[in-house]
Amino acid sequence: MMSTLNPTSSAQLPDTPCYLNGEITALKDAKISVMDRGFIFGDGVYEVVPVYGGKPFRFAQHMARLDRSLAELRIANPLSHDRWREIVTQLVDGYALSQHTSHEKIDQLIYIQITRGVALRDHVMPPDITPTVFVMTSTMKPPTAGQRAQGVACVSADDFRWSKAHIKTTSLLGAVFARQISADADAVETVMFRDGFLSEAAACNVWAVRGGKVLGPPKDNLVLEGIRYGLIEDICRNAGIGFELRRITREEVFAADELLLSSATKEVLAITTLDGQAVGSGKPGPVYAKLHAAYQRAKQEPTT
Repeated sequence: MMSTLNPTSSAQLPDTPCYLNGEITALKDAKISVMDRGFIFGDGVYEVVPVYGGKPFRFAQHMARLDRSLAELRIANPLSHDRWREIVTQLVDGYALSQHTSHEKIDQLIYIQITRGVALRDHVMPPDITPTVFVMTSTMKPPTAGQRAQGVACVSADDFRWSKAHIKTTSLLGAVFARQISADADAVETVMFRDGFLSEAAACNVWAVRGGKVLGPPKDNLVLEGIRYGLIEDICRNAGIGFELRRITREEVFAADELLLSSATKEVLAITTLDGQAVGSGKPGPVYAKLHAAYQRAKQEPTT
């Protein structure tokens, strides 16, 4: 008997443009082989690029991180940076058209994914196969005005993921589990600790503010270096705010004056409760206010 249960049928996907292996097609019509190693093994990497007013934000930095991730997986970048930009521009314009507006009037989120390609199932990395290249875009969903004004609640958990967190890999089951912990608690994110030290959240970097200084975990294999790492350091330097990357203990996090999340979608966002305990005053603090304001200015500047 044929099942009538098909909750993820292509008919439910939007008829928006995407790029797949050299062609622009409708998202609902895009298909890959069931033997794609991204499907079988999660053997691939991805990038998420915010687009403000039709302009990709810090695109060069995203491309540099994409190159680093691909190198870790021994996959050659199948496209030049100029070609990536052409594809992104085409999709940004096409998506805006599908939403009956212009790209200047809609902020978007570009998702880029590259997998090793199609091959018979074998754990060994097969040589000389063609990578699968997929790009899609969607409307940006930033934090709400209420979240900006009041901050958000987060919960904590031990970091149970693997020790190569610096690779932006499509193998995201650990992040899925971590994010579900916060979803089950009606919280926005899960702040994780490895051996008693801050690592990151399920889909964000985490920052602690103590004595007016912004503290972040070091850039090593235990955290994914978000593009905002460099941006926040630049903002702090220009604003005269202290900035330091070092090991941060769990005790320091819970005693912090402010805690912050950063990511492509959240930009910079204040955590005001962690495990039900108020962070600092329980309201977004002055360092967050400065970082957020400077971030908004950075979005208006020319970007590469």
